Amino acid sequence: QVQLVESGGGLVQAGGSLRLSCAASGRTFSSYAMGWFRQAPGKEREFVAAIRWSGGITPYADSVKGRFTISRDNAKDTVYLQMNSLKPEDTAVYYCAERLGIIGTTIKDYDYWGPGTQVTVSS
Repeated sequence: QVQLVESGGGLVQAGGSLRLSCAASGRTFSSYAMGWFRQAPGKEREFVAAIRWSGGITPYADSVKGRFTISRDNAKDTVYLQMNSLKPEDTAVYYCAERLGIIGTTIKDYDYWGPGTQVTVSS
């Protein structure tokens, strides 16, 4: 059974950095595309970044371009989200997700989801 577990969330001041991790288990990690999404209170879940199994193409939401970096380590079955220059509007629960095959940027593209990790950015 596929399992995804996020970690690395927490409280940080504006301008600070956090690195989120998502550990995957239960299938061949390298065959999957991985994505990060976030959901702020009272808002819909939105796409943040994605990466395909071989790395390479990494689409980002406009709101995080230049500040966030997604990466993966297939040997460790882990995907990361490095978040720099954090802003209060980045406050949300961050979710990792995976799908078999090509990269996706919408919620419906993904088959498996982690429980999420809270990121809070104070002003």
